[in-house]
Amino acid sequence: MIKRFSREYGSVYVLLILCAYYTFATWSVQHPTTPGAARELAESVVEEHGESARVLIIVRDKPVQDVLFAEAASEALKARGATVVDVVTGDPRGARKAIEKAGASGVKLDAILTHHYAAQWGPLSREHLDEMAAEHASLVGVRIHTPKSYMWSNFLTPANLGNVMNQNADVAIIAIGMTMVIITAGIDLAVGSVMAFAAVVIAVTIQRWMGGAEASTVGVLAGVMIGVGAAALMGVFNGVMVTYARIPAFVVTLGLMMIARGLALIMAVQYQADLSGGATKGTPESVNITAPGFGDFASGDLLGLPNAVVLMLVLYVAAHLVMKHTSFGRYVYAVGGNPEAARLSGVPVTGVLIAVYAVCAAMAGVAAIVDASRFVGGRPSAGDLHELRVIAAVVVGGTSLAGGQGKVFGTLIGAMIIAVIQNGLDMAGVQAYEKMVVFGSLILAAVLLDQVKKRWLSGVPSKWGAELGGVVVEVGGDGSVAGGDGGGGGGDGGGG
Repeated sequence: MIKRFSREYGSVYVLLILCAYYTFATWSVQHPTTPGAARELAESVVEEHGESARVLIIVRDKPVQDVLFAEAASEALKARGATVVDVVTGDPRGARKAIEKAGASGVKLDAILTHHYAAQWGPLSREHLDEMAAEHASLVGVRIHTPKSYMWSNFLTPANLGNVMNQNADVAIIAIGMTMVIITAGIDLAVGSVMAFAAVVIAVTIQRWMGGAEASTVGVLAGVMIGVGAAALMGVFNGVMVTYARIPAFVVTLGLMMIARGLALIMAVQYQADLSGGATKGTPESVNITAPGFGDFASGDLLGLPNAVVLMLVLYVAAHLVMKHTSFGRYVYAVGGNPEAARLSGVPVTGVLIAVYAVCAAMAGVAAIVDASRFVGGRPSAGDLHELRVIAAVVVGGTSLAGGQGKVFGTLIGAMIIAVIQNGLDMAGVQAYEKMVVFGSLILAAVLLDQVKKRWLSGVPSKWGAELGGVVVEVGGDGSVAGGDGGGGGGDGGGG
């Protein structure tokens, strides 16, 4: 069983190695700013100064985490009977004013509760506090309290791990459809542009025809469905061109990549022009979505997981079931393994190919929902170079570019590998153009590994039996594969 797992999901080991590397590479001092740390700090302040303690809370004003830190500290102090003199969310100048105001009141200030980052401000230094205490007797002996620091990995913090999955959910979602396309020995280079097109369609539909700021929930859902449907139609176009016109998928999707991006820019420009009365053409800016609560999807969570991650996991489970337990899934593998044999076996090859391209584009439409909600608008620049990351995720996850072999859950692991690498590069301060080199090299390495595996199989002695994906196949001396399920396709990524 271990050998089979290693053969089918060997990329899991790569993911674990990457996580271990970044864990040790980012090991450093941590300065907590969580609500839990604030409550523990409040308890220690009360224990040291008593329940009659008068405490001033000072944090930064920008990070949301600081606001939650201050709220948790204030609630914990009040619950123990302490007096919260003031809660300051600002900058060093605001902190100094708050301290001087507390000193001018003439009532003893016992402690200032803050965190490591605000404690580095000049007004909170011991020297400046002593200067202010010389003017205000009520500040004499005031102490600064911050949460205890500890050693831990920046990579393994809950906030960072959540960010790794959440920020790459759209890529992982598109990769579901790309997996199906590549299993049929195809490719779709237009997914990033289709995502941008769908995002702009969603935004324009909601703003122009669903009421904008007065749009109802039904109106928002209708706008979303129209955007996903428009994306799926582009996928149908790809499938028709590949099957009936017999144009190579590379050429078709390359052309649609430019068409979809151009349409997204045209719609954004025209919408901005309409807002200005149509006198002049505007710039291709994001089309803001003013429907109430639209941005809550990307910022919300379910059972502690971001909504985008929950949606991603649900789609992967559904795709796994479809590919493993339905006729459509077996047809996809059969078409990728040998389209002519599949046709002679009664598989609707044309319909399957059109369907997988439609699913791939529809997944780009679903990813557009995540992006539009995250930025509260349809961006014509959305999905730029997403096709590179999506293809990398699929290939790294074990799907063969030659078709007939691959697994949906392998793609999920591949997407997480790409996400972890991107996160590590971000933490190291690597520029976007430098990341392109990394992802391009990753694709080449994965394809090279796939070719090495194929050459190894072609050299296996005649009549050597192996179990691939649960399907027993015979590998001949010439590398040919004969299987008993779907003409060698294999119902779960085997054969090929």
